[in-house]
Amino acid sequence: MARSLLTLSQLSAVAVLIISGVLFCSAQDDDVISVDSSIVVVNASVTDALGKAVGGLKQKQFTILEDGIEQPIASFSSEATPFAAVILLDTSGSMEERVTLARAAALQFLDNMRGLDFTAIYNFDSKVRLVQDFSNTRDMREAAYDLRANGTTVLNDAVYKAADELSKRPEQRRAIIILSDGADTASGKSESKALKAALAVGATIYTVDMSPTDQGPTGRNTGQGSLKTFAEKTGGRFVATPGGLMMRDAFRRIAEELGSQYTLTYEPGASKKDGKWHAIELRVARSNLTIRTRKGYNAPKK
Repeated sequence: MARSLLTLSQLSAVAVLIISGVLFCSAQDDDVISVDSSIVVVNASVTDALGKAVGGLKQKQFTILEDGIEQPIASFSSEATPFAAVILLDTSGSMEERVTLARAAALQFLDNMRGLDFTAIYNFDSKVRLVQDFSNTRDMREAAYDLRANGTTVLNDAVYKAADELSKRPEQRRAIIILSDGADTASGKSESKALKAALAVGATIYTVDMSPTDQGPTGRNTGQGSLKTFAEKTGGRFVATPGGLMMRDAFRRIAEELGSQYTLTYEPGASKKDGKWHAIELRVARSNLTIRTRKGYNAPKK
């Protein structure tokens, strides 16, 4: 069957369709988030050798493969469309000396937002708490300045909560920004379940390692493993312990990427409703470029 490109208004309708296909099934720790795979949305960041976002690419330059088989592209958008993001601030006991630095990093991100983007802020220690609901303002509420480090770390629960909140947003481009030393100690959700939740709602995860540089490579690697996994599997970016100009540049690039991603969709077919993992590969017909996108999706089961 021949397919034509969708108009922007139709693309918005696609976003609504995908959101309506997100299912939240409550069963205590067995909560799951799954997506109706009748349409798969692929958000991709394309950067050059210097790490700068690359614009101007056309649909004909992209190829989508699912499980190694090329898929017809149903729609394509390269416009600077709005994004919704959730910032997760680690305020657990292990972050005692770095909560102020993490808050400054969050402000760096807000400073680079456009008027059409929306961001919410949550902190997490032994629990996940709302600090600031979705807003398009660059200001940070007073509650963010009262945060203190205490308790254990529920990083996975925080990622799951962020995915839950993003599933309710109309924006097709979604992101989770984690500011943490990465050492989960008390989550009810596993890392795998949190990752699946983020993938189900099409969220790109950017992780910033806030562990102290004097901790030594062994101590840092303990938490970095989870942070790197979240970023790699969702097509995001892992940022090593930042400071000064490096922090400002990192958050400028994250906001820039989110605003200039390429959004492609395709239909995998009814036969793929098998409850299994399906790998996604995105290629571009231009050399010396880096593509970051999610690695795949978990199909719903008939």
